[in-house]
Amino acid sequence: MLIDSAAIATILRKAETERRGALLETEGFGILTAMGIRVPRQVFVRGRGELKDSAVPAGERVVLKVVSPAILHKSEAGGVQIVANDSDVIVAAIEQMSARFGEIDVRGYTISEYIPYDPSLGNELLIGARWTAEFGPVVTFGAGGIFAEFLAKSFRPGSDSAILSARLVAEDEIMPCLEQAAISRLVFGGLRGQSGRVDPQAIAKVVADFCAFANAFMPDPIAELEINPMVLSSGHLVALDVRGLLSHAVGSAEPARPVAKIRNLLQPRSIAIVGVSEKLNPGHIILNNILGEGFDRDRIYVVKQGSDTIEGCQCYPDIEAMPGRVDLFILSVSAAQTPGIITRIVEGRWAESLIVISGGLEEKQGTEAIVARMRGTLARARVSDWHGPLINGGNCLGIRSGPGHYDTLFIPKHKLPAPAVERSPLAIISSSGAFAIARMNKLPLNPRYLISLGNQMDLTLGDYLSYLADDAEIEVFSVYAEGFRPLDGLRFLEAARRITATGRTVILYRAGRTAAGAKASASHTAAIAGDYAVTRVLAEQAGVVMAETIADFEDLTKIFVLLRDRRVAGLRLAAVSNAGFECVAMADNLHDFSLARFGKETVSGLEELFRRCHLEEIVDLHNPVDLTPIMDDGATADAIRAVLLDANVDIVVIGCVPLTGALNTLPPSNGHGENIHNSEALAMRMAAIRRDISKPWVAIVDGGAIYDPMVKVLEENAIPTFRTADRALRLFNRFCAARVRALAQERSALGSLAG
Repeated sequence: MLIDSAAIATILRKAETERRGALLETEGFGILTAMGIRVPRQVFVRGRGELKDSAVPAGERVVLKVVSPAILHKSEAGGVQIVANDSDVIVAAIEQMSARFGEIDVRGYTISEYIPYDPSLGNELLIGARWTAEFGPVVTFGAGGIFAEFLAKSFRPGSDSAILSARLVAEDEIMPCLEQAAISRLVFGGLRGQSGRVDPQAIAKVVADFCAFANAFMPDPIAELEINPMVLSSGHLVALDVRGLLSHAVGSAEPARPVAKIRNLLQPRSIAIVGVSEKLNPGHIILNNILGEGFDRDRIYVVKQGSDTIEGCQCYPDIEAMPGRVDLFILSVSAAQTPGIITRIVEGRWAESLIVISGGLEEKQGTEAIVARMRGTLARARVSDWHGPLINGGNCLGIRSGPGHYDTLFIPKHKLPAPAVERSPLAIISSSGAFAIARMNKLPLNPRYLISLGNQMDLTLGDYLSYLADDAEIEVFSVYAEGFRPLDGLRFLEAARRITATGRTVILYRAGRTAAGAKASASHTAAIAGDYAVTRVLAEQAGVVMAETIADFEDLTKIFVLLRDRRVAGLRLAAVSNAGFECVAMADNLHDFSLARFGKETVSGLEELFRRCHLEEIVDLHNPVDLTPIMDDGATADAIRAVLLDANVDIVVIGCVPLTGALNTLPPSNGHGENIHNSEALAMRMAAIRRDISKPWVAIVDGGAIYDPMVKVLEENAIPTFRTADRALRLFNRFCAARVRALAQERSALGSLAG
């Protein structure tokens, strides 16, 4: 990544002195030359009068371009012409352009050598670097010319091109990233019968140079530099056009947040709360929920005039009457009251952390003064020896902390009962409180932490993920993001890389993907609207599992938590069902799986089982295994156990259409004699198999709501259960593929250490 930084800096300083919005093409080509990138030979003339004294490049034709800071898209404006290499023709073309652009700020014209190339797909490329608010400098490689926009609209977001974080990508990671782009198969020779059009390492070098450039010169003084197109001519890469956008923003870095105080926030020794009434208001519900989690009453201070105690907790008439500084102060008051209370807390150093429940702060017009007052008070504290408190919120439901023994969610327990399962090694971090509690209400999990951080006026998604990455008790981090604060996306990626490098999992659902969604996000939590394709690609490069839908977010969280102790050795699948259609659906939705070939012992055992159940004349034995609706609970469990024990099988999917009378799949009722809780019932037998055999597997219960209790029994016994085969196969594939990648990385790391 060697570039001539001094030469580039000289060019940019000259451009900066004019306070222009864009580079001239001559300056852009000068930068590319300093980066070692080939450009056409050219001369610059201010007008027709200078042409006779200039050495025009050789060749039958030349390319004439207007040079103007006001014309970014020269071709569309008529500022590019291919003309005969004849002085009279060139002069006439210059005069024509001069007349066309009239009063526009035209600095002159370039006369460049004509570069012959085949303009078909794969021969015109785009390479660019741009500054993004969320992730900092990002470098892109993809199809150029007229194909760029077409491919971007035709492919899944991010798959048409390679996107890299200039700050995070290592040199040996560049080529694998490039190979993910659709255009790379054409350029590098990945299609059958097609040879490579250029040395892939030549592309990788240009991308590496762009990364070095972006890290050195973005965001100030330049926000974007793009080659489009870079063409393949006689096996060489040549940049035919370059565009650069300058940036003159003068920003001051915010004082660093004392993120170590997240410990005070998540595991407080003392809590104060303001906004509690004698009657049941949100503040009172919060107090009840804190007490319900077992927090010591004697360490809870209620700030309220006119009361001695509420729910057995001591009340104080004002903040200054409290016995001392608290670890956590909860503000459940109106937006109008919030700034004054925060000011008093911060100036008096009354709390190490705050949860601000109030909404209507940054989301609503007319609150700018309130927010400015908050930020001013906090900024002054940040530069003190104390560094001030951390603030979670506003516009949030707050936090439910298992280790901290508290719950600030102002939802009554009868509306959101705690899951009746042991604590899960899961952290849910969400921009939206409603999203978080809706997921918690549906999942058979009991998160270690549930964090609703609202509009991130202080603490951010990246702050939490960075801090919690060091918590070895958390194995799955499920994140719902409506947007990132400036550069917090980069912080999030850095933390995600640390987490996934240890074999743990980060799941991300990114909202605000469309223009309408981004507008709604900004209205909801003042989120920064980012580019979803950039988020997706950079997150996946960091090892993050991206959830395409909210339902996927739920099921991926469930499967990664419930199967966290299961090692995926490969992708050889065995599938079992009591319905023929489900066997077909399984075979139709293999994705990265391959159907395992059963060993002789397994085949022999299953054939004996089929004879015992009189199935040998009804169905043939193959994978997927069709048990038919005839097989009962015991025989079905025997078949499941047999395929799980096969050495040729890595993972298993168990399907059950529960309507057959041969299986015990319903809870007790006066209308029948079934009981899913009976040890002989299929669900309880499957639970025993889950305890006995460590191989990863999932279940399917394809039936209506009356079979929800069976699903509940299975999931309470750590068996991820789906309601359709196609969904089960798709999401189980996501889990297994991630686990196989993690295993490969682990082996690679061990190999490096051994070497």
